[in-house]
Amino acid sequence: MPVIVITGASAGIGKVTARRFLDAGWTVTLLARRLAPLQALADGHPNALPLACDVTDEAQVDAAFAATVARFGRVDALFNNAGKMLKGSLIDDLSLADWQAMVDVNLTGMFLCARAAFRQMRRQEPMGGRIINNGSVSAHAPRPGSVAYTGTKHAITGLTKTLALDGRPYAIAAGQIDIGNAETELAAQIGKGVPQADGSIRAEPMMRVEDVADAVLHMASLPPGANIPFLSIMATNMPWLGRG
Repeated sequence: MPVIVITGASAGIGKVTARRFLDAGWTVTLLARRLAPLQALADGHPNALPLACDVTDEAQVDAAFAATVARFGRVDALFNNAGKMLKGSLIDDLSLADWQAMVDVNLTGMFLCARAAFRQMRRQEPMGGRIINNGSVSAHAPRPGSVAYTGTKHAITGLTKTLALDGRPYAIAAGQIDIGNAETELAAQIGKGVPQADGSIRAEPMMRVEDVADAVLHMASLPPGANIPFLSIMATNMPWLGRG
């Protein structure tokens, strides 16, 4: 069975995606700061490994990947999913502490996990694997008042492209999934009403999280000779394409 590490697996997109991979027969390491929800998710799945891990902590990330290899022998895929959102604000109302907290999780956390996965994939036998980063439609177009979130998601695009380039000699593929309006607790306010580019506040269409999980599984299940470098999945009628 192929082995995947999923970060942010205790809730939302990460939780539903982890369940989808387990149901599909994958071996899954579940990472999040809270262990109890991971243990509940892993219950009844002998091929699941729940581990408490703060992705902003270098030692914890490296230890989690070491534990995965010790248990399962290799890492075939990483879904680099853990992320953070802040309440929208203009840049001059954003504190340095809030900016740094966003960068720590959304960028540095993804860097640390990608580095640990790349290191293992480059040295295992057979060599190779796949890294899938959770971007956002904000990696293409911002929402009003989202300077920290959008800035980090644009940076993830650069991370993804470089991983894909540097991974070529080692059979490591890298891709990014950009998600718009998945129905999670974190994004619930979008379905109730959020600021639009024209200054209005409107509710937006939402889509099932299960559809996102299916898309990630498809990306991860491609044969070694194929890769989806960028995939956008969104609620069909959300105001993103066009002029709002």
